[in-house]
Amino acid sequence: MKTRDNTILISGGATGIGFALAESFVKLGNNVIVCGRRMEKLEDAKRRLPSLTVRQCDVSKESDRRALFEWVEKDFKDLNVLVNNAGIQRRVDFTKGTEDLLRKEDEIDINFKAQVYLAAEFVPLLSRQKEAAIVNVSSGLGFVPLTVFPIYSATKAAIHSFTMSLRFQLRKTTVKVYEVIPPTVYDTELKGKPIEKAEWTVSSSEVAEAVVKGLGEDVFEIAVGPSKRWLSSSKTELDQAFGNINH
Repeated sequence: MKTRDNTILISGGATGIGFALAESFVKLGNNVIVCGRRMEKLEDAKRRLPSLTVRQCDVSKESDRRALFEWVEKDFKDLNVLVNNAGIQRRVDFTKGTEDLLRKEDEIDINFKAQVYLAAEFVPLLSRQKEAAIVNVSSGLGFVPLTVFPIYSATKAAIHSFTMSLRFQLRKTTVKVYEVIPPTVYDTELKGKPIEKAEWTVSSSEVAEAVVKGLGEDVFEIAVGPSKRWLSSSKTELDQAFGNINH
C-alpha cells in the first residue's frame, strides 16, 4: 500500500492515536480528514495541523455516519483510506447489574457497531479507487482481556474477528484491510487522561510510526510493542497472560 498521495479519513482523529496518525500522514503528503464528537478538540487539532480537514460527527449515530459518508462522497471523491479509530474505554462492574452499563456512552455502539457500519458505507466508494485500504484499530486487550474493561476488551476482540472476515470478503477488490493492535498507549485520553509511561506502554507516535511502516510493507496485522507477542502465543500462554494481568 502506498503511504503518500492518499486521501484519508480518520475517525476519532483529533486526539491520541488518531491525531498521531493524522500528523504522520500529513507529513508524508497525504490529504487528511479527521472526524470526532467534540468540536473544541477538532478545532485544537486544526490549529496544531492547519492542513487538516475536520468534521464533527458522532460515529455511534446512524444519521451522523450517513451524513459523513454523503459529505465525503460529494467533496472527496478520491477518498481511498478509511481509518476506523474512534473508541472509548470504561470500567464496568457487572456486580452492580446495569448501573455502569447505562451510566455513560455505549462502548458497543462506538467501538464496534460504528466501525462495522462505516466500513459498509465506504466500501463501494473505496472499491472504485485504484488502490484503497480500511484500517481497523483493535487492541492487545482483544487477545488478553483486562476484566475491569470487559466491554472494551470484547469489542476489540470483535474488531479482530470482523477484520479477518472483511479482509477475506474484499480480497478480490482493490481494498486492502489492515488491523492495528496497540498495547496500552500512555499519552491518550482513552482512560480520561494520560497515564504514566511504563515498560508495557507505548506512545501514540510509536503506534503511528508502526502503522505507516506496516502499510508500506503490507503487514495486515500491525501489532505494536508488547502486543506483538499475542499474535503468536498459544492458548496456554494467553491464559497465563490473562491470569497475570488480572491478578
